[in-house]
Amino acid sequence: MAVSAIVIGLIVGTLNSAPVSLDLLWFQFEIPLGLAVLLGFSLGLITGLSVIYLGRVLPLRLQLRKARSSLARQNQNSQDQLNQDGPGSEAPDD
Repeated sequence: MAVSAIVIGLIVGTLNSAPVSLDLLWFQFEIPLGLAVLLGFSLGLITGLSVIYLGRVLPLRLQLRKARSSLARQNQNSQDQLNQDGPGSEAPDD
């Protein structure tokens, strides 16, 4: 993955080497067009993955944690109930 990302970055950078002027309110600078394209792609990818994680993955993880704790409580209650009944209260096996 890393090697393919480096190769793609080099190809984009060499094919788009013309300088581009960026004006970011307080900062003004020139960078190669290829770098601007790769930075835009990277920022978009990071933003998209963050939105997916916060909007879908994190709520599902919280729901899973609640379900696991509820199941653990149910198992504990079952074990406590079995311990209160005592060992002689079980039905005999035939």
